[in-house]
Amino acid sequence: ALNMRNQLLVSGKTAAGEPEGLAPSMALAFAERIGVPVEFVPYENAAKLADEAALDRWDVAMIGADPDRATHIDFTKPYCQIEATYAVPETSAEQSCAEVDRDGASVVTCTGAAYTLWLDRNFRTAKVEKVEGH
Repeated sequence: ALNMRNQLLVSGKTAAGEPEGLAPSMALAFAERIGVPVEFVPYENAAKLADEAALDRWDVAMIGADPDRATHIDFTKPYCQIEATYAVPETSAEQSCAEVDRDGASVVTCTGAAYTLWLDRNFRTAKVEKVEGH
């Protein structure tokens, strides 16, 4: 399964219309190694990809490991680790990550992203606003 919105994983399409990038390359290598064909199953975002796991619509995907997704997805050890932080104006009262979850603070994040799932579980005070897209 491919998260077509994540350009770090799927960077474009070949002249023949096949997805290209890290995720398709790794999928092709996995398939070659175990001797099976590849059928790319594209999703417009990670949330939809994760939701379809419960329906057994795909076998392998590259998606952020998160406890909320583990109901229907078994995760391997990570193939990479992505550090995430907050972008704030220089004049912001929040100058460290520890200062963000406070009364009156608002964090905008992408619906269904692993970062959003973490914020939903861990923030107690700041407002988490969800938007579509990256």
